[in-house]
Amino acid sequence: MAYQSLYRRYRPQSFEQIRGQHHVVSALQNAVVKGEVGHAYLFHGPRGTGKTTSARVLAKALNCENLSATGEPCGTCDSCVAIEHGRSFDLHELDAASNNKVEDMRDLLAKVNLGTPGRAKVYILDEVHMLTSQAENALLKTLEEPPEHVTWVLATTEPHKVVETIRSRCQVFQLTLLGAEEMAEHVRWVINDAGLDVSDDAVEYVVAAGGGSVRDTLSALDRVVAAGGVVEVDTSTDVMIQAIAGHDVAAALAAVGDATGRGRDPRTIGEGVLAGLRDAFLTTMGAPPPRLSPAQRERAEAVASSMSPAAMTRALETLGTALVEMRQAPDPRVDLEVAFVRLCRPVADRSLDALADRVETLERHLAGGATPAAPATPPPVLRPLRSRQHHRRPLQAIGVRHRWLTRRPRHLRPFRRRRKQNPPPPSHLLIPALPLRRGELSPRSAATAPYPRQRQPSQFP
Repeated sequence: MAYQSLYRRYRPQSFEQIRGQHHVVSALQNAVVKGEVGHAYLFHGPRGTGKTTSARVLAKALNCENLSATGEPCGTCDSCVAIEHGRSFDLHELDAASNNKVEDMRDLLAKVNLGTPGRAKVYILDEVHMLTSQAENALLKTLEEPPEHVTWVLATTEPHKVVETIRSRCQVFQLTLLGAEEMAEHVRWVINDAGLDVSDDAVEYVVAAGGGSVRDTLSALDRVVAAGGVVEVDTSTDVMIQAIAGHDVAAALAAVGDATGRGRDPRTIGEGVLAGLRDAFLTTMGAPPPRLSPAQRERAEAVASSMSPAAMTRALETLGTALVEMRQAPDPRVDLEVAFVRLCRPVADRSLDALADRVETLERHLAGGATPAAPATPPPVLRPLRSRQHHRRPLQAIGVRHRWLTRRPRHLRPFRRRRKQNPPPPSHLLIPALPLRRGELSPRSAATAPYPRQRQPSQFP
């Protein structure tokens, strides 16, 4: 027999095997036991949370020949075995992403009224949000009033794209991601049941890589087992976060180069750093994410202690803007590196958020009693000599002020228009110097006077 992946081999076949979805399991079990199964259900949630698996287990329970008192299917009757192996006529799965046209929906609705060997016929429409508007309108009437032996189960990862007319006709259940502790327990159970040799460090890596999704976690476990249990942990994301907290530009850019050299996409790198900063920010606010492992929680607390909330908020906004700009950038790595430079050097950023970060850092230093390090004094700027008298200028610095020191060179003085002087009078107009009496004009004044004045007789002899 060909090798079967772990997430297919350990797919739940009963309600009690479904992990982390107790509210959905209890509701479906009560409906089966009381005989009050609804005609349509809508399961929505992230990938790998058990939407299609829950629908299959419901189909088993509705057609099981030896149903238990708690609503659990036996798993051994012909109907349960046929549904488990995918050859039952009582279960019909349709991928709405590839069968989203109105013609496909008409062909499906034409077969709804046909009978089946079992007591109930279950239709599973996966990714129902991909249906076109015409296909949704064609489904409405049958979804509202299906035959008595038909049950609809719709599954989607984007419930906001499902029209309200379909949501109002279904019982809506939300499936959530699993926490880190519960996922680690499930992974260890799979390892023991399959007889695998995996270390605790590998289990922690697998749980972190899965992110709460059971299918992604078991796929990561498959990769670790295929590699012989050796896990190569990529610490570049932690190095980048620590570089942002410590304002180390060189370390951040070196970590970006190391990650891209390993084949990671710049956008993936930015998303990883953004997720780490988000975990630290939520830890600072007193609401840490529940899916964090103990090691991840310690790293988040370390980052939260080294960065202020304002700095983390600014980092989240800057990286988010950079991720949006990467979509249209010819080289996304440049946008990521520029974002890291802005975060690691708030002195070069003149935005209000950067100034607030600097003020808060200064307040923390002062509150802790430590003197913040002063910025390095720039070297003096050497300027060329502008005149020959440049060597005399030090005398001005000590208070010596002379006209010949303060006067600038001629080529640097502003142009001033000189006053026009009157030419000297002709020689025939010159009057010989005689003793003057009171009221008389001097020869120079008489020559330059506008009108000639007669000599006034003196009153005193």
